[in-house]
Amino acid sequence: MADISGATVIARSLKQQGVDYMFGVVGFPVQGIAAAAQREGIRYFGFHNEQAASYAAGAIGYLTGRPGACLTVCGPGMIHGIAGMANAWSNTWPMLLIGGAPDSYQDGQGSFQEAPQVEAARPFAKMSRRAESIERVPYYVEQAVRTSMYGRPGAVYLDFANDVISGRVDETEVAFRERCPDAPRIHADPASVDGAIEALRSAERPLAIVGKGAAYARAEDEVRAFIEATQLPFLASPMGKGVVPDDHPLSVAPARSHALQNADLVFLMGARLNWIMHFGLPPRFNENVRVVQMDISAEEMGTNVPTEVALVGDAKAVTGQLNAALQRNPWSYPQETTWWTGLTAKSEENRRAVAAMEMDDSEPMGYYRVLRAVREAIPADAIIASEGASTMDIGRTVLPNVTPRSRLDAGTFGTMGVGVAQAIAAAAVHPDRKVVAVEGDAGFGFSAMEVEVACRYNLPITFIVVNNNGIGGGPNELDPENVPPGAYMPNARYEKIIEAFGGKGHFVTRVDELDATLRKAVDDPTPSIVNIMIDPQAQRKPQQFSWLTR
Repeated sequence: MADISGATVIARSLKQQGVDYMFGVVGFPVQGIAAAAQREGIRYFGFHNEQAASYAAGAIGYLTGRPGACLTVCGPGMIHGIAGMANAWSNTWPMLLIGGAPDSYQDGQGSFQEAPQVEAARPFAKMSRRAESIERVPYYVEQAVRTSMYGRPGAVYLDFANDVISGRVDETEVAFRERCPDAPRIHADPASVDGAIEALRSAERPLAIVGKGAAYARAEDEVRAFIEATQLPFLASPMGKGVVPDDHPLSVAPARSHALQNADLVFLMGARLNWIMHFGLPPRFNENVRVVQMDISAEEMGTNVPTEVALVGDAKAVTGQLNAALQRNPWSYPQETTWWTGLTAKSEENRRAVAAMEMDDSEPMGYYRVLRAVREAIPADAIIASEGASTMDIGRTVLPNVTPRSRLDAGTFGTMGVGVAQAIAAAAVHPDRKVVAVEGDAGFGFSAMEVEVACRYNLPITFIVVNNNGIGGGPNELDPENVPPGAYMPNARYEKIIEAFGGKGHFVTRVDELDATLRKAVDDPTPSIVNIMIDPQAQRKPQQFSWLTR
């Protein structure tokens, strides 16, 4: 047998373990890994910044269930990639960060870009290891991929020194490992399944909350069957949207605050009582709320509010257990209750308020009118990547999702700068579906240069920039001697960025241009940016509570 390079062993091991997508920035010492990855059939996407590449790798884990890889050079490049590791850690997505390192025999000598990379990754990694030889690479890759997916998913880090990457061994000395299976679907204790249904039966004002854990678990068929069998009112977390379609008659999303505040029992279906759900505490929740909780992680049970019934296991498997129990002993929540009457009335009240704002053709435009135009221009199954404080939050209510894993946003970590990269990841995984990135101008600016990646790989993404001149809005004119901290250049022509790479740019300032321009851009297979100027003072509908519970 011929000898084989360490780079080829790394790439072949990744491919054999089901790592099909890699994002990164090449240079010393990882150029050979990227080239080998392409030869082994891994789709490699070269980025401009490792931070954005790492966000794309994390999104792959959510969209496919197996980790995407981010490839970085040593030192600063690897440190940039930690941003995506932290995002995957917070969102509990499988992801693999691969860092090159200087030759191992130069450790401690102050070699080129030498840094404590294994140690730096450890706070955000389920596993952080350095391969000490080429022969050990398959073992570490299999372990890393398996660790990222099994139990509570998360990020892992693998460190490869240049002498391992560029070294060569006889191929017979390398024992490649069988592909690790998908994560086992853990079932809950049958007694807990019965206890959960009994708790729901006893509630006067029950509410199901469907989270991105259910979306990640591919539990949509089971969750939809459960909701329809029980006739429970439900809400979705931001990335839980689409597990049950947003337009389902049992959705009470327009009455979100009322539902959370008045429910006497909440059933968390892959959702967590973190800041997104206001910790499950007053004033956003009933102080005596009961909690039935389904989660893959036993450690999550009882966080912030005691759990009455804990369903520890995979969301698809556990919801299947619930459905089987309901088939044996059917139960559904009655529609003729004061709880449903209140939810329906509040939903209609809020729908009317939002509809009036969506129909407002005044200029300068507001968020609701722009996002209504986006909704009407995109296909029903479009994948929406969204970021920007108001753009993202308002978009969650205006832009529906009817299929699971069709919304990617700032997530549990509240990370700005993810939108462009996550849109690229979505377009790579789903070339048959329209991908739209709906961005605030601040969020877009973090990684705007990565639109070149979409052009280079011919990914037909429509990037929509909702531009209010700054972080939370900026002035229409700037005094260079007195620039507000959150202000950007007024009326910045972001659409011209993509024109430099062969994409199409559109600049919209008037409401009579809005709808037609968006339809044209969405229907065009050429990557494009639609830069839409809105009122810098535009706000969301008045809220009963502040967005952040303190």
